[in-house]
Amino acid sequence: MQSSFSILNFINIFADLPSFTTLFREISADMGSTDIWGIVILACLMLTLHGVAVLAIAAAFHELDQRLKNKRVYGANFLSYFFAILLIIGTHLLEIIGWSYVCVALKVFPTNPQTFYFAGEMYTTVGYGDWNLAEKWKILPIIISFSGIFAVSMSGAAMYSMMGALINRPSSRNNPSA
Repeated sequence: MQSSFSILNFINIFADLPSFTTLFREISADMGSTDIWGIVILACLMLTLHGVAVLAIAAAFHELDQRLKNKRVYGANFLSYFFAILLIIGTHLLEIIGWSYVCVALKVFPTNPQTFYFAGEMYTTVGYGDWNLAEKWKILPIIISFSGIFAVSMSGAAMYSMMGALINRPSSRNNPSA
C-alpha cells in the first residue's frame, strides 16, 4: 500500500510541472536582458572556433606524425604531441580571456582581475568563489560553464586521437622493417 501511495505522489509532482514554453518565458522574463541571447550566440561561435582550432591542431599533428613515420624519425612525434597539447591549452586560455573581455564589456564586475577570475572559474567549472551577480547575469555562469565543458570535451577527443596515433605506432625495436 505504501509503494502505490509513493507512485501516486511521484506522478502528481510531474503533473504540477510547468510546460517548457511557460518555463522558457519565465526564465526569459527573469533575465530581463536581450544581451544574454547575444552571449549565447557568442558562446556558440566560440565553441565553433575552438572546434576548428583543435581540429587544425590535431590534423597538423597527424600530418607531422605521418611524415616523421615515413622518414623513420622516432621520438620526435612525442615532442610534437606535447607541443600540440600546449597549443590546445593556449586555446583554452584564449577563451578564458575572451570571456573576460565579454564580461568587462558588459560591466559584470567592477574590476578587471575579478572579471578574469570569474571567467576562468566558470569556464573550468571549479565553482570556488562566491560571486554576487546582478539579477540579469545570473545565467552567465551557466553559459560560460557549458562552453568550457564542451570545449574541454573537444580537446580531450583530439588528444585521445593523437595519443592513439602514438600508441598504435609500431616502434623500430618491435618492427625492424618499419
